[in-house]
Amino acid sequence: MGRLNGLDAVTVDANGTLVRLVDPLPKLEQALRERGVERTPADIAGAFAVEAGYYQDRSLRGRDEASLARLHADCVGVFLRELGADLDPAEFAPAYVAALEFELVPGAGETLELARAAGLRLAVVSNWDLRLPEILRRLGAGRLFETIVTSSEAGTAKPDPRIFKLALARLQVEAARALHVGDDTRDEEGARRAGMRFAYAPIETALAGIA
Repeated sequence: MGRLNGLDAVTVDANGTLVRLVDPLPKLEQALRERGVERTPADIAGAFAVEAGYYQDRSLRGRDEASLARLHADCVGVFLRELGADLDPAEFAPAYVAALEFELVPGAGETLELARAAGLRLAVVSNWDLRLPEILRRLGAGRLFETIVTSSEAGTAKPDPRIFKLALARLQVEAARALHVGDDTRDEEGARRAGMRFAYAPIETALAGIA
C-alpha cells in the first residue's frame, strides 16, 4: 500500500487504462466492402494503426461538433490513403466512427468504486475529443468521476503537464497527493512533470489493496 499512502485523489487515463476498443476490423471490412473496396484484415489493421497514431496527436482538435467532423474526415483520410482506397473521407467517416466501440477494462470499474468508497476523489485525464464524457456515461462509468478532462477541452495533450494540472485544480488536490494511472510513457512523463505520483495500468493492480 506504499504507493497509496497519503493520497487524496486518483486520475486515470481512458483508452487502454479505463476503456478498451472492441475489435473494429469486422465492421470496417464490411463498410469497405459495401463501397466496393476489398482489403485483407491485415491491410485494414495496418491502416487503422496508422490512423490511430495520427489521431493521438490531434485529439485536441475535436472541440465542438464542427471541428470534430473535420477531425474525423481528416483522420479517415489518413486511413483511406494508407489503405489505397479511393473513397470520400467525409462520406466514409460516419461508418468509420460507428465501428469504434468501447468497453470498460475488466476490473477497472469495480476497483474505482472501491477507491471512491475509500474517500479518494477521481478524475479522468485523457487525450481524447469531446465525445469521451458521453462514451463513459453510456458505459456507466461517468458517475465515478468528479471531472473528465480531455485534451480537446484543455487545449493541450499529454505529456504536457497542464492537462493534469487542470484536473488537479478542479479536484482541489495538491499534485503530491494525487496518483495518475496510465498505460504509456506520455502518461508517466506528464504526471511526473505535474508533480504527481504515477503507476502503470491495469487500474486493478495500481490500486491493489485500496479496500
